[in-house]
Amino acid sequence: MWFWEKESIEYEVFNKYEPALGTIGVNFADAEVQDALESCSYDLEDALRSAIEYALWLREHEKEVFPNALLIRALHDNWKPKAWRDEYLELPMFSSPGQQWWKAAASIWGCDVRNELVIDVFSDEGREFIKFSNGKEILVKTAWLWGWERLLEYASPIPVSR
Repeated sequence: MWFWEKESIEYEVFNKYEPALGTIGVNFADAEVQDALESCSYDLEDALRSAIEYALWLREHEKEVFPNALLIRALHDNWKPKAWRDEYLELPMFSSPGQQWWKAAASIWGCDVRNELVIDVFSDEGREFIKFSNGKEILVKTAWLWGWERLLEYASPIPVSR
């Protein structure tokens, strides 16, 4: 599948909108969704933006959203966004658990400590990980469960004394 090839431009575009689409409920493991993504030959970004924009509109108007069907239709019919704003991707409802953890780490540990300890928060095969400067990695889900003190000890290059 081209959208999983990390070197492709399409992957970069897809990766930008994947968290928001996942949040609205798109199932990327669905064969029809994968086929629609693979067959989208141009204007991929417009279709992804349109699907997100329309899902927001439907929710705002308390209408039911059928995420897979919505995305498939946007891709097949080459939808164009009507009033897209990049700020949509910053809405809390579209934040992935990793993005939420990143923001929380800044407020709990402070930006300087977080930036010193965390190399990356990344997604791999649908799971989000945190990579620390000491070489260790952890699932975002596990990081939330561990709590901030235990995680700080795990992430520190030298053990934190108590």
